[in-house]
Amino acid sequence: MGSDGKQLPGGKSAVKSCWQRFLNVGFVAGFLLVLLTYAVVSQQSQRFGAAAAAVDSSPDDVTASITNKQAIKEPGRETGLAQEDREEGKAETTTPADQDQQQQQQQQQPGRPNEDRAAVTEEAPKRDDTNAKPFDNGKVVCTTAGPYSDTCDVFGDVRTNGTAHTVTLVPATSLPERREWTIKPYIRRSMSGIPEVTITQLDATSAESPAPACTVTHRVPAIVFALGGLTGNYWHDFSDALVPLFVASRRYGGEVQLLVSNIQPWWLGKYEAVVRRLSKYDAVDLDRDDKIRCFPRVTVGLRMHKEFDVVPELAPDGQRLTMVDFTAFLRETYSLPRSAPISLRNQNEDGQKKKPRLMLLQRGHYRKFVNVPEIVKAAEEAGFEVAISDPRFGVKVEELARAVNSFDVLMGVHGAGLTNAVFLPKGAVVIQVVPYGKMEPLARLDFGDPIVDMELRYLEYSITAEESTLLEMLGPDHPVIKDPESVHRSGWDKMAEYYLGKQDVRVDVDRFAPTLALAIDHLRQQ
Repeated sequence: MGSDGKQLPGGKSAVKSCWQRFLNVGFVAGFLLVLLTYAVVSQQSQRFGAAAAAVDSSPDDVTASITNKQAIKEPGRETGLAQEDREEGKAETTTPADQDQQQQQQQQQPGRPNEDRAAVTEEAPKRDDTNAKPFDNGKVVCTTAGPYSDTCDVFGDVRTNGTAHTVTLVPATSLPERREWTIKPYIRRSMSGIPEVTITQLDATSAESPAPACTVTHRVPAIVFALGGLTGNYWHDFSDALVPLFVASRRYGGEVQLLVSNIQPWWLGKYEAVVRRLSKYDAVDLDRDDKIRCFPRVTVGLRMHKEFDVVPELAPDGQRLTMVDFTAFLRETYSLPRSAPISLRNQNEDGQKKKPRLMLLQRGHYRKFVNVPEIVKAAEEAGFEVAISDPRFGVKVEELARAVNSFDVLMGVHGAGLTNAVFLPKGAVVIQVVPYGKMEPLARLDFGDPIVDMELRYLEYSITAEESTLLEMLGPDHPVIKDPESVHRSGWDKMAEYYLGKQDVRVDVDRFAPTLALAIDHLRQQ
């Protein structure tokens, strides 16, 4: 019936021929379908294999190998000690114009010393949390309310594009809202010359312009931070980089990838021993990194709680790190032998007494001691063995650390040399000689408080106008001598010009003797 009942010419033979042609066509169509299915499956397998290979690769497989003296290689940059020495010299031999420029930069920085500045400690930060759960769709947590720094923590499928300075969270399922943050990954948010990094959380509309595919997949988290800025000054190397990097990375036990913007190869070489213990992997030059790197977690920016200090309650992931942890970490890193100073308590009265050792830091420029022989004699009469140190040029950090660790007392005028207190044995003594001009708040903020938090004994000796070379330079009636508060009110530049940049120190050894006695008494109690 219908078409089924229609007879073609030829009867049964025609019907049979028709069915044969039908079967041939069906066979050809089926064969083509099998080929198409095979091609699709093969393509998916190749993609899966490439992804698996990338997951199995460690950061060591995808970053540049290092030389013995620096943690990264960058085209066009010098390597090794020659560059390090030049950078050291650059930091120590600034001209007055350079000093003024640095002072202006410091005045612009949040938390940099100035005449009105009290100690600034970050409180528990306000956090900008998205509503997503941490490990399914991912999560972005940005903290931008602290006095110094901005940071963002990104969890989930996180992709970095170094040359574009972007960090992107790709959610597993669509989120209703696209969000974006832009921060500088340097420790001081208003520092000029630092490239910004944009953190983006993709949303439901992102399918139209999806995130680029991963070219390298890491199994470890990453920390994005910037160098440059004020680093190169020895104190800022620690306050602005090493201390906050320790706080940010210590929780990972070396299993973290460092992505460094504004990279300074000489800096990574100088502090290679420290950087190597914080990360087992070669640092990546973020600004030149054209790979799309995928991580389970990325921290953008380092956080400074206080100048050259740590607030345990603010350490990430509940670590409660302290400056004692940081100094112990440095002693382990540089294999420093002494964890405690000399003890004078039980020395045999009849036998030979071992003298405590005092390192006198003598600066090569402003704020130097002008009566070193008198100071040495007074310290020796108080019972110390004295050595004079001027470690400005060509001294490797490892050598300096071992030298400082062999002493029981570190003494110097307010300046970067006192940063070496981090290498002293726990319980040792630091004597900070404070320049004339009501500089005590600055001295305590930069060194006094951190030294106490290192569990060292901190002693402070503030000089009088008679002990400052400013008196003979300007006379007793000059406002710098007569009214230091008016100089502070005039701004950071004027204050720094005179009290930090133009005075040297002539210690009144009779007036100073009680301070030396306090140091001896402390060591007798050890």
